[in-house]
Amino acid sequence: MSNPWILAARPPTLWAAIAPVVVAAGLAIGQGVFRVDAFAAALIGAVAIQVAANFANDVSDAARGADPEDRIGPPRAVASGLLTARQMWTGVAAAFAVSGLAGIYLTIVAGWVVLAIGIASIIAALTYVGGPVPYGYRGLGELFVFIFFGLVATVGGRYVHDRSAPAAIWLLAVPMGLLVTAILVANNVRDLQTDAAVGKRTLAVMIGRPATVRLYGSLVYGSFVAIAVFAMTGWIPPWSSLALLAFPLAPPLVRSISAASDGPSLIGALKNTARLQLVVGVLLAIGATIN
Repeated sequence: MSNPWILAARPPTLWAAIAPVVVAAGLAIGQGVFRVDAFAAALIGAVAIQVAANFANDVSDAARGADPEDRIGPPRAVASGLLTARQMWTGVAAAFAVSGLAGIYLTIVAGWVVLAIGIASIIAALTYVGGPVPYGYRGLGELFVFIFFGLVATVGGRYVHDRSAPAAIWLLAVPMGLLVTAILVANNVRDLQTDAAVGKRTLAVMIGRPATVRLYGSLVYGSFVAIAVFAMTGWIPPWSSLALLAFPLAPPLVRSISAASDGPSLIGALKNTARLQLVVGVLLAIGATIN
């Protein structure tokens, strides 16, 4: 059995926190305002917030009975008895402390806007499946993930370099947001049956598998359409179109989500969606450095 803390952190999904910061750094380099200290702090803060969110999801889902033994996917630490709820909440606090330290430094560097982003991100992380009205149980997870792990993470990652958020970073944030949302959709396809059984009303449960599969394809292919349109119009650095080189990775992923029903295939599709976002993010970053 893997280390329960590593298991609960869900390493394959952490690329979702890294990719937007890398894209933002690429544009900052291209615009001549890159700060290595701001980049490092933003990266640490982003990863720490996602780890805290994953820890909080683990313990909150366990409390609501949303991680039964027959679920597809790796075991959850609290539901499996590998960690107690108290231990996991301590882990949540520790991860938020790390993100808080990074946030304090970035607030000194870039001002109160960073503090506001950090507070909003912490609230979003804690209320996804926790609190009295968890929005992840009401079909709103995809919307919040697009906003916080897509737009906020990418634009905020650029803002910390020189306290500005040029139009290009908002547009670069769109494919990042679409792909990170696709990661969540892949996760919810995997968990659709068990979520429905325990009353967890994710968007996938609400609209059904066929519509969810179509949504996944729209998000993945839509990210490449956005990149192509934005690059051709000059709204983002033209060399950002390098990210289109990752397109051949997309169709097999969409097919796998559509056809797979067994655990290993669905788990693999989830991991590969996260890797696709990273590849696209790195290519966007490289292209954004070229002006």
